[in-house]
Amino acid sequence: MSNQLKIKLSVADRVYPLTINPDQEEGLRKAAKKIEAMIKRFEESYAVRDKQDVLAMCALQFAAQVEQKVIDSDNDQVDVEKRLQALNQYLTEELS
Repeated sequence: MSNQLKIKLSVADRVYPLTINPDQEEGLRKAAKKIEAMIKRFEESYAVRDKQDVLAMCALQFAAQVEQKVIDSDNDQVDVEKRLQALNQYLTEELS
């Protein structure tokens, strides 16, 4: 527990003290910066002033990105499986 790091992150005009592993710091700071940038974009684009609404929109955006990556990964895996099956069939035919 002695290798824990105490940091403070600011998100949506609030400061959040966190105790983390040092290897998590960079990711958390980058995530906080992305959230802040997204908040700014939403506030400018949609004239939303309620931080709760903006944070909900950010959460939806990030969740959608994660889900899309899962879908894309699944599609890639199906494509690879089809190619491997075709290659296997070709090799089986050639070696017969």
